[in-house]
Amino acid sequence: MNTMKLNLFRGEKLKLALPLEEDFETMEKWGEDAEYLRNVDTEIALPKNKEQLAEEGKSSHTEIFFTLKTIQDNRLIGLICIHSIEWNNRTGLLAIGIGDSINRGKGYGTEALQLILRYAFHEANLDRVGLEVIEYNIGGLKAYERVGFQLEGRKRSAVYRDGKRYDVLVMGILRNEWESHLI
Repeated sequence: MNTMKLNLFRGEKLKLALPLEEDFETMEKWGEDAEYLRNVDTEIALPKNKEQLAEEGKSSHTEIFFTLKTIQDNRLIGLICIHSIEWNNRTGLLAIGIGDSINRGKGYGTEALQLILRYAFHEANLDRVGLEVIEYNIGGLKAYERVGFQLEGRKRSAVYRDGKRYDVLVMGILRNEWESHLI
């Protein structure tokens, strides 16, 4: 694959973008959606204000953060990041969230994963990207598997929601696996 000819930040339907001040108002609304909060994190579902979101939305030495915007109308639909980067080991962890429920199940997540993995492996020069997903997040699991993530293990009974216990699945993809998955 000749990555020099590819736009690192654009796919067919989505682009990776830096967060803008006006994006945090939309993200703040996502915090009112319990399904969204319960899929993106194992922590207690707790909305955040614009200031908290702006602080979290900053890239740093160990985190690369992007918003997900539609190419057609530049509409903010989600966020994605590689965090906990260990440059010496060339590894990082992925987190993604598609904000409004009307944008879920439309292939945006899969395309966003393809974009961030291309960026992680060809620009950030990582060799491994991992993630954790709660077993009830079926849409997320399918998207991760579609782009080549493999199940590496599980944290049994790690999440307690609505009187039930759920496993957290540990998944990962290596650069060579991702490249062979593209062919």
